[in-house]
Parts: sequence; C-alpha cells; structure tokens
Amino acid sequence: MKLLHIDSSVLGPHSVSRQVSAAIVDRLRQATPALDIVYRDLTQTPLAHLSGSHLAVAQGAPAPAELAPDLAASAAALDEFLAADVVVIGAPMYNFTIPSQLKAWIDRIVVAGKTFSYGANGPQGLAGGKRVILAISRGGYYGADTPLAVLEHLETYLRGVFGFIGINPEFIIADGIQVGPDHREKAIAGALQAATSLRAA
Repeated sequence: MKLLHIDSSVLGPHSVSRQVSAAIVDRLRQATPALDIVYRDLTQTPLAHLSGSHLAVAQGAPAPAELAPDLAASAAALDEFLAADVVVIGAPMYNFTIPSQLKAWIDRIVVAGKTFSYGANGPQGLAGGKRVILAISRGGYYGADTPLAVLEHLETYLRGVFGFIGINPEFIIADGIQVGPDHREKAIAGALQAATSLRAA
C-alpha cells in the first residue's frame, strides 16, 4: 500500500497542521508496517503557479524549453498522487482558505483525463479509489453556527475539489488555535486524539 503525505504550512515545527498530519501518518504506519510512504513538503519544494504557458501546453502547444523542468515536476506530482492508495494532507487556513502552495499542487492533480472527465452527464471523478485524509487547522471558529461561517473556504473548498475528482475526504480539525493558549491546547489534543483513533483502513 502506498501513502502520499503532503504538508503545506509555512510554519515548520510550529505548525499545528504538520503535527496532526504526522500523527495521522504514524497511526497508519503502525497499522500497516509495510506502508510505502512518499513525503512532499510544498514549502520546501514548491510547484510554480499555473501560467498561460502551462495551459497552452495542456492544449497541445509545443512546450518552451524553459518550462521543461516545471512540466517534469508537475508530472511527478501527478504520478505520486495517482500511485497513492492513501493521501494525507496538512492544510492550515490562511486568510480564510488554503495556502497558495497547496493550491499550486491541487492545480497539478486536478487534470482532465487523469482525475476527472467530462461526459454527456457532466463531470465525472476518476480518482474514487483513494482515501484522502485532511488535517486542517484554523485560527478561529468557522462552524455553520458561527458568525464567521461565511468566511470558511478551507474545508468547504477541499471537500468540493476532492469530491469533484471522485473522493469523499475525511477531516481531522483543530479549531480556535489562535483564540488563546487554552483553546490551542484543547484543539491540538482533540485533533491528535482523533488521529490516534483513526480507522486503519
């Protein structure tokens, strides 16, 4: 079984989402000792954001020589995702949505003909055989019953984009980590407990 572990927080060892994503991977590794794990840190090896040249090449235009390294990195990211049985992603909320580094990675894996297709009945996800687990962290509280619910574009976006490619993602959430020390401690403890209780398969 292959697992792809993605982190996207810029905070390094101070990151809550990294701490929780690592706990999820440890839980799955303990349950499946032979697990083949590939790790990608999107802040250490970021992918370029899409440009007009990328889109032109995707439509069949010749690839400029200077774009070759990035196209190779893009293909590698897609291949990693396609090869994985399980994907674990650490995703903090930045300004109400995902980090731009994570968006750049998502732009390389949401690819027509690879992870979704268009047909007579509209789009169809092609990646439905994967398990995706997201460790998300948010500074405040963004639940449906809160005043800030309208600004929640992290979990909602990730649920939507993975659903579009055929995946029903799982979430482990640490909320309120910037509200105060007690809130942060409680949020981290709850998320880590959820990680250790995660179903093995």
